[in-house]
Amino acid sequence: MIKVHQILKQKEIRLITISSKSMVFEALQNMMEFNISAILIVDEGQLTGIFTERDYARKVVLLGKSSKEVQIKEVMTPSPIVISPEDSLDHCMQLMTDKHIRHLPVMYNGQLTGMVSIGDVVKFIIEDQKQTIKNLETYISS
Repeated sequence: MIKVHQILKQKEIRLITISSKSMVFEALQNMMEFNISAILIVDEGQLTGIFTERDYARKVVLLGKSSKEVQIKEVMTPSPIVISPEDSLDHCMQLMTDKHIRHLPVMYNGQLTGMVSIGDVVKFIIEDQKQTIKNLETYISS
């Protein structure tokens, strides 16, 4: 069974965070700069929320608000669902499917240690399946 920590080992871990007091525009600038579609909200060392492109579209753009005038705390998703490094990818996929989310912050001993996206999960599963196929082909041909 594949675990979250296996994905984190292969992934460049960049914890891009922002304060809930920041303006949405600043979050969007960071998201563009780091080519990410979600940013974690951390206040006083604690994970307090997540802000995604979906939040921006639904809670800012469609409501006619200005990203330079709205604070993250007004539009973020508070208390995001988190996972641990020991959770399985099956568990992550089930959470993402059931909750209609695409990003899961990873917590270990109360500390934020990373984030896993649906893209990370799918990529890892595809690579794992390719390796299994290669191993089976080698086994069959020998």
